[in-house]
Amino acid sequence: MATSVMILRVLEQDFGVRLADHFDFTLGHSLGEFAALVAGAYLPYPTALHICHQRALEMARCTVAASAATGAVYGMVALICEPAQQASLLATIEAFLLPRGVASSPSPSSSSSGEDLRASSPPIHSVTLANLNARSQLVLSGDIAQIHLLLLQLRQFAGHDPRAVRLRADAPFHSPVMAPAATLTRRLLLHDGAAPMHWPGRFPLVSNVSARPARCAAELLDLVAGGCVHTVRWGESIGWLEGEAGVRRWVGVGPGVVGRNLVGKEVRGRGRGVWGLSGPGDVEGLLRGLEETAGGVEGG
Repeated sequence: MATSVMILRVLEQDFGVRLADHFDFTLGHSLGEFAALVAGAYLPYPTALHICHQRALEMARCTVAASAATGAVYGMVALICEPAQQASLLATIEAFLLPRGVASSPSPSSSSSGEDLRASSPPIHSVTLANLNARSQLVLSGDIAQIHLLLLQLRQFAGHDPRAVRLRADAPFHSPVMAPAATLTRRLLLHDGAAPMHWPGRFPLVSNVSARPARCAAELLDLVAGGCVHTVRWGESIGWLEGEAGVRRWVGVGPGVVGRNLVGKEVRGRGRGVWGLSGPGDVEGLLRGLEETAGGVEGG
């Protein structure tokens, strides 16, 4: 988060770029939503940094407490599949994760009903759908042993065999385990009743939780706090920006290429360009690219 904000500060102060002149929306993946809040002038940087720090400490405490209570090892696993298979895979996962006795919604893409799947397999618990990142990728969060059991059941009972990649995260982010962190985040955002958030911001912020722009300050507060426990609907956010808001140019700000690559996978072959800004060396190419493709609505 801090690195992304510092890169934006360099862009503004050293290169004279006014963000409001170049961008129409802001969004950030998971923790990156706090960088988006700063970029959109919803939160001052020191406040965002303080909240992120306190939130991280609380998330660590949540994970330790949950492990002590259950003996489980927690983490996250990404599942990669063909885009055409994701709807069926997702419906099957949701069927396995539903408690016994809870009816699942019928899905035309599923070859078996959720009730049949649950009746023929051991129960899955302490696993949550954490991220819907793209049409080819989703992330599970929770008890690693239970995630492995879920993968076994997907292969044995449902004929799905997604590629599974253990992420470098030793905590069940975006799951009910993090409920105390959501409560803390909300309290810090309220700031003893005087919310430090500015409304409206510099440009609309598209929420991880709703995959839509926040409509008011109260909703934004709920969405940001809820991000600790709810699914990150990143792919849907990109789809809304492209399909409904008409965004054709995208700039990913910060270290690494994961976020930029996820956007690129969703909009490949369409729009005017996806750029990454990870340091001063990228600025010249970015500004040249934006000038050459002027006229499109932008998301950052």
